[in-house]
Amino acid sequence: MSAASDLWVFGYGSLMWRPGFDHLERRPARLPGAHRALCVFSYVHRGTPEKPGLVLGLDHGGSCRGIAFRVDASKREATIAYLREREQIMSVYRETTRPASLLDESKMDVRALCYLVDRSHEQYTGALSRERQLELVLQGHGRSGVNRDYVLATVKELEALGIRDATLEWLAARL
Repeated sequence: MSAASDLWVFGYGSLMWRPGFDHLERRPARLPGAHRALCVFSYVHRGTPEKPGLVLGLDHGGSCRGIAFRVDASKREATIAYLREREQIMSVYRETTRPASLLDESKMDVRALCYLVDRSHEQYTGALSRERQLELVLQGHGRSGVNRDYVLATVKELEALGIRDATLEWLAARL
């Protein structure tokens, strides 16, 4: 993508319901090669180092349905700076650009900025049992609020988009 072109950003968690940046449009999209997972200990936004919360990451394998946001070229650099400040606070995500398919009538393929979890980072949890995920979500509270609210807002957005996620729905039913 050149600096003169519009920027596409792929959201799969809180970016779907609280992007925090100006965008021209928002469209349903699929990102191949990664899936949504509660696989990141949150030490800042939804927890603390003493009582970590749990947030979503784009983990390797599968595919993920979410939202692609189109940002005007004139706001490209400001949007990237905002996302780096928001997503890279602990450097647990790797910023990358990947192909994504829009799931609307256009069926267009775009290159979207996204943040993949770094499996070598100390905050990467790997696969946790649902019960352990529930414990972490129940205890988590950080700068951006209660971890429970993060999970419930994500599930609400996924439901509105017609996306099913068995683990997140199981957690939401217990929160």
